[in-house]
Amino acid sequence: MFKLSRPAKLALHVANLVVIAVILLPLAAVLLGSVQSEKALHADTRRVLPLEVTADNFVVILTQGAQKGRIFDQATYLPDNIKRFYRAFANSLIVAASVTALTLLFGALSAYTIARLRYRWTLFLLQANIVSRFVPAIVLMIPLYIVIRSLGQLNTLGGVIIAETGFLLPYAILILAPYFDAIPSELEEAARIDGCTRFRAFFHIVLPLATPALAACGVIMFIVSWHELLIPLILNARPDFMTLPVVIASLVGDLFVFFNLMMAICLLALLPTVVLVMLLQRYIVEGLAAGAVKG
Repeated sequence: MFKLSRPAKLALHVANLVVIAVILLPLAAVLLGSVQSEKALHADTRRVLPLEVTADNFVVILTQGAQKGRIFDQATYLPDNIKRFYRAFANSLIVAASVTALTLLFGALSAYTIARLRYRWTLFLLQANIVSRFVPAIVLMIPLYIVIRSLGQLNTLGGVIIAETGFLLPYAILILAPYFDAIPSELEEAARIDGCTRFRAFFHIVLPLATPALAACGVIMFIVSWHELLIPLILNARPDFMTLPVVIASLVGDLFVFFNLMMAICLLALLPTVVLVMLLQRYIVEGLAAGAVKG
């Protein structure tokens, strides 16, 4: 390992601070906007600190419009989707958890097959997997709609889960395959000598060793699925099956744009992913670091 000079270290620190600022500044703007009224938000767009701080935006959302608070007392119109916040939150949780579990299950099996059974067709499928990711998702929306309709899964959470699993499965395979390839095959051979089948060796030997990679991959899949907008928007037209991103997008109307409510819902929608990352932070760091070194 080469030793960096002091100017090089300083440049790296400055670059890190710039990247962190680019990531956090929009979040800071959302936080400041969520604690202001719509009137105060538009009164002075150049002001950094708010003139007043209020929690009425969160009160309206969490009570689903039953309590409007001071800033919404005289409001003549509030979007109906505010009343479906908890339903949308539950829908997003069901979809994200199901997609994460399915992508980890099928992704782990596929990645293990690619890492251990080096047949020509497995490598071809891996290459096709990579090439397929270059196709924009919007191009596939009409064929996806037709397929889901033929399966009878329009306006259901099952259709969204199937579609998102199909889109995210290639990413899970690309993340897990290098990690499985780095696990010594001698461990499985020793287990098979002791009487284990290949599947039993996979579940009892390989998967426990791949826990950091599975945790890192699972968190990534959960976050991407949780914030997915396009697929639920295309496949679901009924309000009962809306997810949180769809509810947030619905706050942009032809006549009104509820910026303060959008910002408040965005913060509430970030909570599950933030909590998940904090709980699995150690595994995520181990999995990504191991993948970077071994892959």
